[in-house]
Amino acid sequence: MTLPSTHDVALAAERRTAARLLLAHPLVTSDGPHADLFPLIRRHADWLGKRFQQVLGYRLLVDSSYARLFKAGLGAGAGHRLARSTGTPFTPHTYACLALALSVLVTAPEQMLLSQLVADVRAAAADAGIGLEGTQRAAGKRTLVAALRQLVEWGVLIETEGHVTALAQEAGGEALITVDRELARVVVAGPLAQSRDGADLVRRAADPGFGGPRTYVRRMLVETPVVLLDELTDAERDWLRTRQRREAQAFSELLGLETEIRAEGVALVDPEEELTDLHLPGTGTVAQAALLLVERLVERLRPQEPGHPATGGSLVIGVAVPDGLVDELLAELVAEYGQRSNWQRGYLEDPPALKEAVLDLLARMRLMAPAGPLRAEGEGLPEGYVAQAPEGRLVTDVRGARPAGGGWVLLAAAARYATHVTVRPATTADRNAATQQELPL
Repeated sequence: MTLPSTHDVALAAERRTAARLLLAHPLVTSDGPHADLFPLIRRHADWLGKRFQQVLGYRLLVDSSYARLFKAGLGAGAGHRLARSTGTPFTPHTYACLALALSVLVTAPEQMLLSQLVADVRAAAADAGIGLEGTQRAAGKRTLVAALRQLVEWGVLIETEGHVTALAQEAGGEALITVDRELARVVVAGPLAQSRDGADLVRRAADPGFGGPRTYVRRMLVETPVVLLDELTDAERDWLRTRQRREAQAFSELLGLETEIRAEGVALVDPEEELTDLHLPGTGTVAQAALLLVERLVERLRPQEPGHPATGGSLVIGVAVPDGLVDELLAELVAEYGQRSNWQRGYLEDPPALKEAVLDLLARMRLMAPAGPLRAEGEGLPEGYVAQAPEGRLVTDVRGARPAGGGWVLLAAAARYATHVTVRPATTADRNAATQQELPL
């Protein structure tokens, strides 16, 4: 076997670095936070464009001043949401302000006053029949500011004099902003022209097209923390079962990701911990409470004998969380850790808010999920999508692998975060050390 040359190794490393950057940051500008790596994307633009198209069905556009990877969606409830600087998720109202601002900016002058932009956004809202009366009030102004700050972060708006936050000031401050119309045009990736409404846009954006099951499963693998088998159709499960080893090698070479294959599904793991917008364990009240909660849920609800149908076992992808158990455990955690761990007072005084935030994080991490229809049952499939496995091919039976009905489900991946305590016999050195520690100084 011929070993790769030093040049080949360096070339592969450069391409992998550029691909990882684009996957984590689909819009990279020549003067933005990742300007130092922008020349790398330009250098390998042709190769990157072909690989993203072949592997994920993503289109890559590289210009002299920016690179835009047009990702596709995964369906309702599976997106990577935007958030304010405080961490608060964008509301539908904030997304509406963002979309309206983009609609105005694609034809805006190169420079304009903040007050004129706000007036144009309100006019566009009126034309579209969208009520933005709240933008005159403090809360509404903060919502619009959050949308404009996002555009500043993307480089669509440049704060030439002043800041967009001036809008939220009591006196109604002013600012001069510069508009990058080209970036404004490439921000939106979904098929707007063909979509009837927002829900239709989400469905169309998730259509893998000619790639079918192959493309959709690959997108799921790179864009979500874990892919569980009952979240795939028969055709997708069949493709994954027959290709997962080869795909593991491909993702390792392209993105430097390691593949973890379990009976319940597959996860791509990033050893560098760069390609994720979620971290667990993490810092802060919600992350700490979520980790402690999932540990105790696993301890209470771990199935006794999970297995795999291929070996005569019963596949368990999720177990039902009894009503009231989350409230009970969170109350215990607040009492045990709340004060001594300096958890946020707002959450300590508002248990429902803490519960909502914790469950939201665990759902986004795919460690818990609300019970409901699944893709394996035909939920959310694009029109005309082939969901059946090829004739004569047997696929893993996922019926009953997680409970139906209402409430919450603890998913199999949660077991990764359960506490494991290993007790080993004490050595002579351990006993001597313990004795010395007990002696008075």
